[in-house]
Amino acid sequence: MENFNKIKAIIIDDEKNSRELIFDIIKFHFPNLIIETAENVAGGIEKINKFKPNIVFLDIDMPDGTGFDVLKNLTNYDFKVIFITGHEEHAIKAIKFSALDYILKPVNAIELVNAIKLALKLIKENYEQIKIETLLNNLNQFKNKPEKLILNTSDNIYIIDTKDIIRCQSDNNYTVFYLVNSEKIVMSKTLKEYENILPEDIFIRVHRSHLININFISRITKRNSGFIRLKDDTEIPFSPKKKDLLLSMIKSQK
Repeated sequence: MENFNKIKAIIIDDEKNSRELIFDIIKFHFPNLIIETAENVAGGIEKINKFKPNIVFLDIDMPDGTGFDVLKNLTNYDFKVIFITGHEEHAIKAIKFSALDYILKPVNAIELVNAIKLALKLIKENYEQIKIETLLNNLNQFKNKPEKLILNTSDNIYIIDTKDIIRCQSDNNYTVFYLVNSEKIVMSKTLKEYENILPEDIFIRVHRSHLININFISRITKRNSGFIRLKDDTEIPFSPKKKDLLLSMIKSQK
């Protein structure tokens, strides 16, 4: 058993049963972790400032506000945050966009343990500040178009303007991002995952292997099965089934 005597965690959740379940799972699998709890936004802010945790388990929906309100009232994010949430699609998309971790309620012990192991592994990294600041920025206008996407690779953290993404291409279980500066970034996630979080009014999956930003389309060719030429001179095949949706999206941008 690794020594986690100096690792401190806070559980911020308004539901007593949820707090107790998370507490019990942590204590069973990581008995040396020091744990505090809070049941609302105000208590969470106070505990974080006083306790200086390494990991924060943060519920999103609480009576006196949200988990995001907790973060907005802090200035330094020198801890790993793991969100505990229901099926709030808006919130989950924002969290994924910022490359932060989350667990759905009801809490699954295996998922929680895996999230803690990952947090402990990355605890010495200092990237949480960037991720949380990006999250809070995106939340202000996420219902429209989030501005920043964080791509977290084994070597780098990239902070990408969504408007600078030309296209994404599937490569088995990987996704390759092609950006306006000719940079390519390979991510170990499927194209489907990015299709689900990128703004659906400007990104369309025109083919099983291609997700494109419609603002970079220069020409749509009808011959043969049809293809799309992008402004970087890439030619992308597209499914005839997507033609009407594609044209509708282009018209709506005018």
